[in-house]
Amino acid sequence: MAPLIRLDDASLGYGGRSLLSGVTIAVEPDDFLGVVGPNGGGKTTLLRTLLGMLPPAAGRRTAEPHLRVGYVPQRDHVDALWPLGVGDVVVMGRVPLTGPGKRMAPPDVDAARRALDRVGLGDLWGRPFGTLSGGQRQRTLIARALAAEPLLLALDEPTNGMDPSAELSAMDLLRELHRAGGIAVVMISHRLEAVANYARRLAFVDKDQALWQLGPLGEMLRPEALSRLYGRDVIVREEGGRFFVYPVAGGEGP
Repeated sequence: MAPLIRLDDASLGYGGRSLLSGVTIAVEPDDFLGVVGPNGGGKTTLLRTLLGMLPPAAGRRTAEPHLRVGYVPQRDHVDALWPLGVGDVVVMGRVPLTGPGKRMAPPDVDAARRALDRVGLGDLWGRPFGTLSGGQRQRTLIARALAAEPLLLALDEPTNGMDPSAELSAMDLLRELHRAGGIAVVMISHRLEAVANYARRLAFVDKDQALWQLGPLGEMLRPEALSRLYGRDVIVREEGGRFFVYPVAGGEGP
């Protein structure tokens, strides 16, 4: 199958200024890609370039014609004081299909309700968005993205600020959506462990180190690959079927 999106030898940046160069990546229809790196390392720039929000400073971007993308922004960039109900927020995801300024028809509302059911919040349709917990708001934003009937679900730090229980719940949901088929997932995070147990592939991004590294999960979880990302020796352990990464403090050994 042809990739949904592809960057070839791309340079990423703003206003013609390159932050990271030599980026080649193809997002496949069944992909689950985790993009990991420090805050300010260029992860969001990569995501926006992949989605066509930013043109590459050099190189080439290609995408499937009429590619439908469901985009989930960082939760703290969404105003919790919106005077909207949960259903109103989710229905907004239909705008790419109906066009801006057009009245939502019953099939659009039905699609939004199905999307909210998929994230487990179907009973909160009429609840004010601002009264939700952080985890519920994130699920609502994921439902809004799903309402667009996307082939690609793109998430920017979806678990940022969540407690461990809410983070696991959100990641389990993404895994279920991916396993259900018909949707690729690209997720960026500064927390490797948030994606290491879910993604099929990992990409490491850090503009300050001129770091761009992409590979299958097993290859990217090797200590030698992680050591460059963290700038120190790293231990990788599997405990209870989950991977854990431990940067080694100075003077410690494995």
